[in-house]
Amino acid sequence: MTSAKSSRPSTRLVAVVATFAVVYFILRMIPTFAMVGVSGGTFSLADVIAPLYGVILGPYVGAISVILGTILAIAFGRPIIFFGLDFLPSAVDALIVGLLMREKRLAATAIYVLVFIVFLANPYTAIFVPVSIPFLNLNSFFLYPWLHLVALLVLISPLSKKAVEWVKGASLINLAPGILILTFIGTLAQHLVGGLLYETILGMFVGRAPEVFRLLWSAVFWLYPFERTFIIVLATVIGVPLIKALKSSGFLIGSS
Repeated sequence: MTSAKSSRPSTRLVAVVATFAVVYFILRMIPTFAMVGVSGGTFSLADVIAPLYGVILGPYVGAISVILGTILAIAFGRPIIFFGLDFLPSAVDALIVGLLMREKRLAATAIYVLVFIVFLANPYTAIFVPVSIPFLNLNSFFLYPWLHLVALLVLISPLSKKAVEWVKGASLINLAPGILILTFIGTLAQHLVGGLLYETILGMFVGRAPEVFRLLWSAVFWLYPFERTFIIVLATVIGVPLIKALKSSGFLIGSS
């Protein structure tokens, strides 16, 4: 009897991971907009739900579901872009948001700061290949990561803690802003990891010249705030009714 009872949580966990991995796989197969500088590369609808996996499933189950869903998508024909590490940006997104849901802000902040520093220190990144804005007479390596810095400031501020309280609380009025803030932090972390993979693999391993990245960062500088805003808004629109429904069913948000 005891053995049967003890097996129930693990069985439930496997079922949860499998279900969410399949959902992620399906959405991973649906393209959204093109990746700048990657021939044939596209973002997918799964990018929208990566932070929601952290909110709903917690850091570890959320990240594992993302990894398995990405592997399934590759197995069914989704092109590999980052030498098989395509799962990493979304997995870090879910991990950071999940850690916040577990009230482990220090761990979430440490991961974000580490990724940010490594990104900036990479020889192919914007710190060595400045972004130029001619009509503003600006040419600075501080320009490109401005929104990532804003996300970091939100992460270390009391606002991230408040967002978790809003998502976990009973008030439906605060649910949307809570999801929006957590998604904002997660998707900017995801963008940093994606940029780091891009410049490391295509710059260091494939051998693209730094001059190519000068043009890339200048173009992405204008595009990524709109791209991330689209993800944040859509994740909030999807997340609010989804989390409401899961709460009503008795699902413990962020606990897995």
